[in-house]
Order: sequence, then C-alpha cells, then structure tokens
Amino acid sequence: MITLSRETLSQIDVPGLQLPTYSLEGRRVGIVHFGVGGFHRAHQALYLDRLFCAGHPTEWAICGVGLMPGDTAMRDALNPQDGLYTLVAKAPDGSRDARVIGSLAEYVYAPDNPAAVLERLCDPSVRIVSLTVTEGGYNYNSATGEFQHATPAIAADISADFNAGAVPQTMFGYVVEALQRRRASGLPPFTVLSCDNVRGNGDLAKRMIVAYAERRDQLAAGAPIAEWIGRHVRFPNTMVDRITPTTSDADRDMVRSEYGIDDAWPVVSEDFLQWVIEDDFSSGRPPFEQAGAQMVEDVEPYELMKLRLLNCSHQAMAYFGLLLGHTYAHEAVQDPDLTHFTRHLYMDREGTPTLPFVPGIDLGEYKQQLMSRFGNEHVRDTLARLAAESSDRIPTWLVPVIRENLEAGRDVSASAAIVASWARYAEGVGENQEQWPVVDRLREQVMQAASEHEHDELAFLRQADLFGDLADFPAFTEPYVTALATLRSRGARALLRELIEAS
Repeated sequence: MITLSRETLSQIDVPGLQLPTYSLEGRRVGIVHFGVGGFHRAHQALYLDRLFCAGHPTEWAICGVGLMPGDTAMRDALNPQDGLYTLVAKAPDGSRDARVIGSLAEYVYAPDNPAAVLERLCDPSVRIVSLTVTEGGYNYNSATGEFQHATPAIAADISADFNAGAVPQTMFGYVVEALQRRRASGLPPFTVLSCDNVRGNGDLAKRMIVAYAERRDQLAAGAPIAEWIGRHVRFPNTMVDRITPTTSDADRDMVRSEYGIDDAWPVVSEDFLQWVIEDDFSSGRPPFEQAGAQMVEDVEPYELMKLRLLNCSHQAMAYFGLLLGHTYAHEAVQDPDLTHFTRHLYMDREGTPTLPFVPGIDLGEYKQQLMSRFGNEHVRDTLARLAAESSDRIPTWLVPVIRENLEAGRDVSASAAIVASWARYAEGVGENQEQWPVVDRLREQVMQAASEHEHDELAFLRQADLFGDLADFPAFTEPYVTALATLRSRGARALLRELIEAS
C-alpha cells in the first residue's frame, strides 16, 4: 500500500491508472479557488490536469482556500498528500477511468494563515479567482435578490480595518481586500470565475461583490473600491455539470484495494463532464477548450437547460424518493412512478417550456441522457445529498420555473408537488415513522414552518425569503395544497399515481 504524496508518486505503477506527466515541482499558482470540495476536484481541477498532461504550461496551477470550520478536514487530508488525490470516474456500464490529479499545488485553510491567503491573492501570477461556494455562499436573499449586509461574518468584514490587524472571515472580505491592494500596487485585477449552480453565476457574483464593496466604502476607511471593481473586474458566466457524490469510506477502500493507494480523500464521479464558459477574462486564461470546455459568447441557454432539467429533476426525485423509502438516485430511477413523474410531468411539461433555444443540443436526447446518468448505479449518489441545503436550491432553481409558467398560464402541478414533497420531507419523519436529519442552513426555520401544517396548510409557502409571494397565487397554491394533503394522508405513492393518471 502506497500513501499518496509527491515523493511516493514514482512508486505507483497500476495498469489503467493515469499519473501526472508533468513536473510537480515546476507548478506555479495562477488560480486561487475558494471552496475546494469533491465537485471542484472532479471538474475544474481535472480540466487543468488534462492541460498540464498535454504539455501546456503549469503556470495555471491551483491554490485551494478553505474558509469554513469543516474545511479543516480537507486541509488535513490534502496537505500531507501535497495536494494530490485520486479521481475515479464511473460509467453506467461499470467501466472506470482513474487518474491521480496534480493540478492542486497548495491548500490553505484561511483561519490558519489569513496573511498567506491575501499574499497569494496579490501575487501577480494569480490571474483568476474561482469559486464553488454553493448557492448560499453569495449571501443574497433569494426572494428579493438583495445582498444581505447583516449576516454576522459579512458585517464584521465590512467594518473591519484590515490594515490594523483585523483579518477577513469571508470570501467577500478576501476578494475585495485583495483587489484593493492590487489596485494600490498598480497590479491588474484578477478575473472572478464562479463555478456554482446559480443562474447568471458570474453576474450574481459581480452584483454581490460590488454590493459588499459599496457598503464597505461607506463604512470603512480607505480609498473607495466598488466602482473600480464594477468597471475593471471580469465576472464570466459559466455552466458546470458533473454528478459527484460525497466521498464514502467505501470509496477509500476501493482506491486502496484496486489501485494500491492510501488516499485520505479520493473523489468518485460519473463519467459525464461539461463546462460552458463565457469567454470574458481580463488577464488571460488557460486554453480550457483544449481540455474539452466550450467557450461561448452566451452561457444562459446552456445554464438554464442544466439548472431546470438536471438540477430541478434532482429535487423532483430527492424528496419523493426518500418518502418512498429509496436511498440512492439510481433506485429512484428504477421506480416507474417516480421516473414517469420526473421525466414527463416535470421535465417535458413544465421544465422544457421555459427554456430558450440551446445551440447544438437536442433536448429530447439530453433528457434521455439525464435519466441514464441519474440511473448510474456505480456512482451511488444518495438522495440525502440531493435533498440537502434545499433552501438554497428550490428558490434558486425551481421557483423561477414556477413563476415563468404561472405568467404564461401553464400548468404547475408537478412543480407544486415537488415543493409539497420538500415541505413533507421537512417534517423530519417519514411515512413509516423513520427519521432523517434535515441538512439545511435554514434547518430550524424550514422545520418550524413544516411543523405548522396541521393548522396552516400554506405555512411552508409563507416563508417569503424562500418563495416571495407564491402563497398569493391560487394557480399554484391549489395544486400545492392538494399535493401536500395527499402526501400527509395517503403517501407519496398515491400522489404520484394520481398525478400520472390526471395527466
């Protein structure tokens, strides 16, 4: 058994396992990435590893930055391994593509050394700062779209004097302070590259970072920076796609037994991979297209396709699947009632009508491919993962679909049933009295709302920060109330069959 590190890499000789063909010592950090998780390591880091293995300069290596207390685990796993890790992509037919990724040159847990993070962000070699901070990481109210200045860590960063020894706590604090220092030093700004599942992710990142900077300009000492950021910093939009389940102990055991590698935090993903990027960078970029990315002028059609067909369909399967007693996404796909509901009642009848023309894509084939991807039993993606952080996902992904269909006078029965299934799931107790942890940054709020169903059937919808004024639209509330009542009285199976029969 070989413990993965730069020193032991030359000892690994496993047929079918790809290793970095470039010098790890020669890597130079050109990208700082906030939010190093499984998805980033299966996606952006892979594209760069492909480029480096193809002989492109390694001046675009990544410095990963963790901000949250849970990121200490990533620090403790990656640093002894010199940033190396194993990525195993699993196809539906059971075949695998495995490689050791070397594009992550360093990892810093920011609370350990805030000065090192700022120093790296101000390095002239760093020309891109990328983000996978999750939908909630942009700190905006999903109903109003407004930046939330009062969030405690944000409020602390806004008023802090970083020149007098205070240190940033948030991505906003680090990014804006670094841009301020770069401007003062005469350095060009870096590009901010969002890789999160949010519509117009680059536009959103720009609005929120500028909003943070505007409030900081009002309250903190120093030269104003917000207007300069708005004029000079590029925020390209992107669409990212790869199903990447949470790493399990079984995955670690598989890497040990099949590849002879002791890897503290490998990544397992599906074999599908897609990245569509708006080609708008201020200080250069890697040739992402030579690693398989699509560089386009307008990302929105691809982005809406993915968010409204893949991401919303994940939500369609997650809560219903758990209520039906399933554990994995592939089990949900094997359920004929849930598959019909997801594929036809939601995807075809409600999701697809809200989409613009998507260049080069046959939507029928795309939807069939999605169902095949969801059914990949080798990935073993859990419904619990898909159901987590719903307060960030449903308002961002599904509520816009509901609103567009309401405005067009189209049916919203399937979407109403999905929201009702989330409300039922948020009660925390299943149909057979099984209990599950509701994992959500607003856990107490959503569970409190769900607990009021007995005396207020619209209690869940009255969360204005999540649903805005949807509770005022009978065209939505009527199918929602009917769906919730059926879920609570006769169960998920009965509701699915009623919806299928009615269609």
